[in-house]
Amino acid sequence: MDAAKDGIEILVNSGWRSREYQKQLLRGAVAKYHSEKEAVRWVATPDTSSHVSGDAVDIGPSRATAWLSKHGAQYRLCRIYRNEPWHYELRPEAIDDGCPPMYADARHNPRMQQ
Repeated sequence: MDAAKDGIEILVNSGWRSREYQKQLLRGAVAKYHSEKEAVRWVATPDTSSHVSGDAVDIGPSRATAWLSKHGAQYRLCRIYRNEPWHYELRPEAIDDGCPPMYADARHNPRMQQ
C-alpha cells in the first residue's frame, strides 16, 4: 500500500459490527454520557451505523489517520465526522468527486436522523 511506502502503518481498530454489538456500544455510551442525545454524538444506533452495514472502519494510530485524511479519497475512504478522526467510511464517489464536507458529529448527519 502507498501508506507503507510513506512509512505509515494503518491499523484497523474496528470494522464490521453486529447489530447486537452496536447496541452494546450504544448502551455503554448512554451510561457514560447520561443520555442517548449525547451518546449518539459518538456511537450510532444499529439502524444507522455504517459499521453495521459494513461501510466503516476505525483506524489508528494518529499518523495513519493524518495520512488517510490526505489520501483517503483515492481509496474511496473518507473521514466523515470532525469529532472522530479515527472513523472512515466507504464513499465510492470520492474517487471522482473527493470526500464530502465533514459533519461536526453524527448528530448533524441526516442519515442518522432515521
